[in-house]
Amino acid sequence: MTRQRILIAALLITAIGVFFLSGAHHWFTLETLKAYQSDFQVAFDQRHWQVAGLFFAVYVVVTALSLPGATLLTLLGGALFGLGWGLLIISFASAIGATLAFLLSRFLFRHPIEKRFPRQFEAVNRGVERDGAFYLFMLRLVPVFPFFMINLVMGLTRIKTITFYWVSQLAMLPGTAVYVNAGGQLGDVESLQGIVSPTLLASFALLAVFPWIARLIVRFVQRRKVYQGFTRPSRFDVDIAVIGGGSAGLVTSYIASAVKAKVALVEKHKMGGDCLNTGCVPSKALIRAARAAHEIRTAPRFGVTSSEPEIDFAKVMGHVHQAIRDIEPHDSVERYNDLGVEVYQDHATLLSPWEIQIGDQTLSARHIVLATGSRPRVPSLPGIERAPLLTSENLWSLTELPKRLVVLGGGAIGCELSQSFARLGSQVTLVEGGSQLLGREDPEVGEQVESTLTSEGVTVMTDANALEVLNDEAGYQLVVEHNGERHLLAFDYLLVSVGRQANIEGLGLEALGITTTPTGTIELNERLQTRLPNIWACGDVAGPFQLTHAGSHQAWYAAVNALFGELKSFKVDYRYMPAVTYVQPEVARVGLNETEAKAKKVAYEVTRYAMSESDRAIAEGAPQGFIKVLTVPGKDKILGATIVAENAGEWLGEFTIAMKHGLGLNKLLGTIHPYPTLSEAAKATAGAWKNAHKPERVLALLKRYFSWRRGDR
Repeated sequence: MTRQRILIAALLITAIGVFFLSGAHHWFTLETLKAYQSDFQVAFDQRHWQVAGLFFAVYVVVTALSLPGATLLTLLGGALFGLGWGLLIISFASAIGATLAFLLSRFLFRHPIEKRFPRQFEAVNRGVERDGAFYLFMLRLVPVFPFFMINLVMGLTRIKTITFYWVSQLAMLPGTAVYVNAGGQLGDVESLQGIVSPTLLASFALLAVFPWIARLIVRFVQRRKVYQGFTRPSRFDVDIAVIGGGSAGLVTSYIASAVKAKVALVEKHKMGGDCLNTGCVPSKALIRAARAAHEIRTAPRFGVTSSEPEIDFAKVMGHVHQAIRDIEPHDSVERYNDLGVEVYQDHATLLSPWEIQIGDQTLSARHIVLATGSRPRVPSLPGIERAPLLTSENLWSLTELPKRLVVLGGGAIGCELSQSFARLGSQVTLVEGGSQLLGREDPEVGEQVESTLTSEGVTVMTDANALEVLNDEAGYQLVVEHNGERHLLAFDYLLVSVGRQANIEGLGLEALGITTTPTGTIELNERLQTRLPNIWACGDVAGPFQLTHAGSHQAWYAAVNALFGELKSFKVDYRYMPAVTYVQPEVARVGLNETEAKAKKVAYEVTRYAMSESDRAIAEGAPQGFIKVLTVPGKDKILGATIVAENAGEWLGEFTIAMKHGLGLNKLLGTIHPYPTLSEAAKATAGAWKNAHKPERVLALLKRYFSWRRGDR
């Protein structure tokens, strides 16, 4: 394929070179055309079909090769054939020539450019798939855009060839008619600029607005159809009503109140949602307590004598609940009331696209944002309903440390809690159905985490299929199939961490026709709208991430699009979403890893740096882990970064901001980092990339130069 591209490119360059070197381009001037008009007319009168056919072929070739002269040929066509036949011949010749130019551009340039900018073109092609014909039609209607440029640029996209042809054929008709008609009075034409006056250009520009007007009309009709059967209130109690007081709902309410919109927030449980009460905050407090125990236990390696730590689990949980209490004021009803938000602590049900039932009252809102979060998913194993079951919701009510804990699920939550409970003294068995822990990460990351957990006493079973829960005289046991054998895992508590499901029950979605995805989240467009344009969603209930910061990120789009969408709306951007698993050492990632890059067929190269080379990591006694950065082949542009290291989440932001603002590894290498810090490893990774891409030829010349300066022979 590469040979064919090179051959065709060479032929095109040769043809274009011959065109200019032979002086053929001199024929394509208005003066030449007018001088030879009578000769062309005589030839046409003598040989109608031959001249028409030759004219058609020349027009197609000139257009296909993007040569100058199509406008003058159009004038000549009008002079020779008149408006009717001239428009017919030139319309088809121009559309066919444009399509050939489009195909040449696609064959020669699309693959290498898509390979060079895969993510950018993925977004472009999504837009083209949806609105490509519309935008092409609009561009063709306005003659201020060079048609040859449109042909070449559209060839880089994945618009269908047949679509490109018929849209071009139709949209170029008005402009072609103007020039063909002008060709009928060729003798009176003094310049090409005189053909298309500012008034005519303005008319074309106005014509280009018509598709937008048509789109607005279509949207209006669609809205009427979507809202059919519902009566829109004549006035509204609030501008925006938010259902759910977790991270996404709180941020939505905060943003809306900050721009002086009237906001209502409804939360049926505790303010702060899962993150404050059962997720991020309590889990990190538990992880810190467990780390303290681990530090005491491993202190002798630093020459500090210590004994086995004594764990008072009730006090550990007291520390957890104190952390929650200390943060509660940030998310409290009082704080949001002070911000001007009306907070309702009750269950909410949608009565119509604009009305919410809250307890015994009805609230009307111009826009509604669903931010109801998610809850732990419990698998339907036989016997599980009778087992002492723990999830991330009820775990925090424990007052005694489980002696034997089986953790079902080796994702982020399962790995974090397995390590923490093992460090606090539980006998922990971690059961994962997949081939590795942290299944979304690269295999080596899963292997690193498994090795760490195993070294701390956790029994890890991957490729293990949980079958049922037994309860007999031996106590509770989880039946697991592993390596073709059945195993009975005795436990005092079974901690389930196999994922989460969106909270959509009882909201009244079905009555409004609001649909859900196969994964159970609310079906939304790229602007976080449901099928009802005034109802939005963000956070866990919206997917695709179950991360607090992802919900906060979505909340900005939901609030801004809801309040200002009539003027300007934004597609939610997930390109630079960081994520951290808080095991020790931590696993932090932003962008692509190798597994995802291979699945998406994105070309990449890898730069690695071992934390065992970091001076600070060595001094801290934490040399485990590595940094792995994916870049565009031969370039320093970052596609993704994975860090397995102490406090990795704290310095992942350096790679996130670099990707967000297009800063490559060369920029990181040129940035001063304080010594000795763990984050200096980011600069060292950039240095490793630079070393792998050093200019060998230049260095060889420098070696010879310095040898000459020294006087070596």
